[in-house]
Parts: sequence; structure tokens; C-alpha cells
Amino acid sequence: MSKIFDVPLYAYEHSPDQDEGMPARHPVVIIGAGPVGLATAIDLAQQGIKTVILDDNDRVSFGSRAICFAKRPLEILDRLGCGEAMVKRGVQWDTGKVFFDTRQVYEFSLTEEEGHKNPAFINLQQYTFEQVLVERIREMQAEGAPIEIRGRNKVEAIGQHDTHVTLEVETPEGSYTIEAEWLVACDGANSPTRRMLGLDFDGQVFEDNFLIADVVMKADFPSERWFWFDPPFNRGQSALLHKQPDNVWRIDLQLGRDIDKEREKRPENVVPRLKAMLGDDAEFDLEWVSIYTFQCCRMERFRHGRTLFAGDSAHQVSPFGARGANSGLQDADNIAWKLKLVLEGNAPDTLMDSYNIERVYGAEENILNSTRSTEFITPKSEMSRILRDAVLDLSAHHAFAQPLVNSGRLSVPCTYDGSMLNSADALAAPDLTRPGSPCPDAPLGDDHLLNKLGNSFVLLTIDADAPDSFEEDGVTATRLALSARDDPSLTLKRQYLGDATSGIYLIRPDQHVAARRESFDEPHFRAALRRATGKE
Repeated sequence: MSKIFDVPLYAYEHSPDQDEGMPARHPVVIIGAGPVGLATAIDLAQQGIKTVILDDNDRVSFGSRAICFAKRPLEILDRLGCGEAMVKRGVQWDTGKVFFDTRQVYEFSLTEEEGHKNPAFINLQQYTFEQVLVERIREMQAEGAPIEIRGRNKVEAIGQHDTHVTLEVETPEGSYTIEAEWLVACDGANSPTRRMLGLDFDGQVFEDNFLIADVVMKADFPSERWFWFDPPFNRGQSALLHKQPDNVWRIDLQLGRDIDKEREKRPENVVPRLKAMLGDDAEFDLEWVSIYTFQCCRMERFRHGRTLFAGDSAHQVSPFGARGANSGLQDADNIAWKLKLVLEGNAPDTLMDSYNIERVYGAEENILNSTRSTEFITPKSEMSRILRDAVLDLSAHHAFAQPLVNSGRLSVPCTYDGSMLNSADALAAPDLTRPGSPCPDAPLGDDHLLNKLGNSFVLLTIDADAPDSFEEDGVTATRLALSARDDPSLTLKRQYLGDATSGIYLIRPDQHVAARRESFDEPHFRAALRRATGKE
């Protein structure tokens, strides 16, 4: 297993930029080659925008870190050309079980409707996730895509200007300077970019500490999410078990507030805790151990001049609910198409303010859910614990109590309610596909709807007439004509029409609904396209 951490994926190479007398300027520079930075770069390069990724490392992140990826990010990765590779390598799961002491009190299923291409969730180590993304970049480079990844290029200073950002970069051969029309900071929770610009987080730190261990073992546990409250092997605390590929298992053990972190993560202290959970006869090897103190926080704004923050550099949540990396990939999904329009002169740079508005909304939603989960898992008072335990007892026998059990509300797609997309809605279709929502998938013969939407503006017509395309201020929406008859499973009708007999949707390049009507109302859809591109 150590080999994947030891071999450089993007070894240092001398760049012609280091020989330039004047700093070379690039349309987009991304700091950080984690999942969010790599996904943002792939998305931009697929749309023809030259992108340079800088990272002070040259290999995958050590340890598994993020492991749980939801259907919506997998759909985004499909659009980037690597979703199937992720699903193939990951462990699929859709069942979760909750235990209180030794009793199972609750079980939930996340099984999706038939016809969705992707599973509800996969578990996949972050190091493999990053490897697949880098492999995708290599494929694109071989095809001539304008994307470059520079390992062991550490950004030491940043200068903000009205029209660009200046970066001083340190390498094994010395320093050099480059410029970026736009900078995207994806450099993690301890973001040096945030520090260099004098910015900070606002939020809440939870005092409880958790041991997070990845162990290699052969076990016959099913591919399910198991969560314990007050188990006999960790009294008064909680525990979590998840299966990963290659016989690796993620175990989270709550340790409490006042602990010696360095002492607790020593193998001689970790192994007895794991044997108490797994049994004295359990045979396993420790792959990765760390102690985490979780926090729920975000930057006040994700845009600062020509610098955009995404992923953990912009917001952090506790891991209960798999909201961190999944939210970061939705940041990437929101950024790329907007930067393309701005860089090509088809949208004002104020369009990037909508990135801030929409993804701050998404971060607030995640922080709210993550905070509620953490407060349920780690009650701060005896009365809170009594109420929590009563809910767990009731959930074993009474269905009304089961929705109150909160072992981590799992990541769901973000609908941008309150954004510029929420125009008058004149289609009596399900709330699921209202303006601002991500498009749900539907089967279409031997293909799927999301595959056909691609990454440009689409006018989706279902049993309705409309022009093959229309253009507004240099931006074109191209028609995708479908009929409810194209989907015998009726998923398309159920999700996009409801009781209506026809429907027309304007869909953004990130596959979020910008507007919908029963028939083609040209002034309405032109206005909606202007709003979606920041011109109204």
C-alpha cells in the first residue's frame, strides 16, 4: 500500500515560465492538487480554458482522508469523464444501521429509483480518487487539452490586482513569478492562500476528539454504514464502521474532550481499542491513524477580487454525513462554466459573485446539518444526552422517532433556493426540478439524461415545440428534444412533468435548472439566460 504514497504522480519538471523575463500570464491558476483542485482544472480544460495547477507536493494525499462520495458528485465526475472509473474502483453501498448499546434500533436504505446511472454512495480512499483524476488529466494532455499540473511548486506570496493575481512560486530550482487572470484556491483546511490574503474562518469548533483509523483486515461485515451510540467497547461515546476497497475498513471512535492526542494515536493504545470493538482474535494492520477535532465553519465570502476559494479552503464541516469532499466537488461544478463565460467575454466578471452566493448557501446548508448531527452524536449536557437516548430507545419500536435519529445526515445535492435562478415558475411539475435544483437523472433507452445534457446550456423540451437553439448576448442554448415515451419507466415524466402534459427546461452547464415553462415562452427564456449569465 505504501507504494502509492511513495511514487510521484506529477514529479517536478522545469517549466518555460521559469525562464521568462516577464511573468507569464495564464487564464486560470489553481493552487492545490486535491480532489477539488483537480476536478476544477479538468472541467475548465474540457471547455478549452488553459489551466495550471500548482501543488507543493507531487503525489497523492497521505492517508485515506475523505472516503464517501454521493451520487451527485459521481454525476459531476461523469461529466468530467471519470465517474465510471470511480464507481468501478469503489465499494457501493445503500444501507445504514444504527445501534444503541448492543441493540440495532434503526435501519435505513438509500436505494434510488430505477434508471439512475450512479449508485447512492461509494466508498473510495482519497488517494485512489486523486489517482483517477490525475489519470484523467494525463488522458486529456495526450489529446492536447490545455491543462498542466506542476508538482513541488509552492506558492510563497500572492498579490491581488484589479485585472489579475501575481504569484511567487518556489521550486527545487529556485523561485519564479507567474500571473493569473483568475486564481482558484483549493489548498485545504489550513489554506496558505487564505493566510497570505489575511482572511479567516467564522464558525464553531467542537471540543470532542475522534480517533480515525483505517485498518487492513479480512472481515465478513457487509458493505453498509454501521454507527453505534454508547457501545460496550466505547462506553459513553460513539463509533462508526465503513468498508473501503482492498480490504481496508474505516473506524471512527469518539474519545472525548480532555485527551492526550499524541498518546492516543500510538499503536499500543489504538490496537487495544480496536480489538475491544472487533474481538481479541481479529487480525488487522494499521494503515492510517489520526486524531481529529471537528469544526463547522466557513469564510464570510468565497470570492475576494480575482481569487476564488473552494473546498476545505472555503468551508469545513464535521465528517458525519460525508459533506466535505462532496460539497467541494459541487464548488468545482459551479466555478468552471462561469469562469469560461467571463474569460471569453460572454459574461461580466460579476457572474463570479453568483458563485459566492450559491456556494455560501450550500455551505450554510451543510454546516447546519453537520452541526445538528454533531450535537446529537456528542450531547453537551446531561439533559441533552437523556433526550438523545430516549429518541434512540423509541426508534427501535416506533417509526415516528426514526427520522429524529441523527448519526450524520447524509450529503444531498444542493438546490440554490433564493439565488438568481428562482424566477417565476409556471410549470405544475414536481418540486424536485424547480429552478435552482440539479437535474435528476432518467433512463433514455441505452443512455441517460445527464449524459445527453453535457456541459453547455441546454433547452430541454419534453413533448413540446421550440427552436433548435437560441442565442442571447453571445451565449447559445441548444435544444434537446425528448418525449415522455422515450422512458418506459416513466421516471422522466414523474420528475420533469408531473401532471403536466409538456414541459420546457433551460438547464445550465452545471446541469442545474435555470427556468421552466409548459411551452416555449421566448421572452421568458431569453431573460432567464441573461440572469443565468449575470447580465440581469
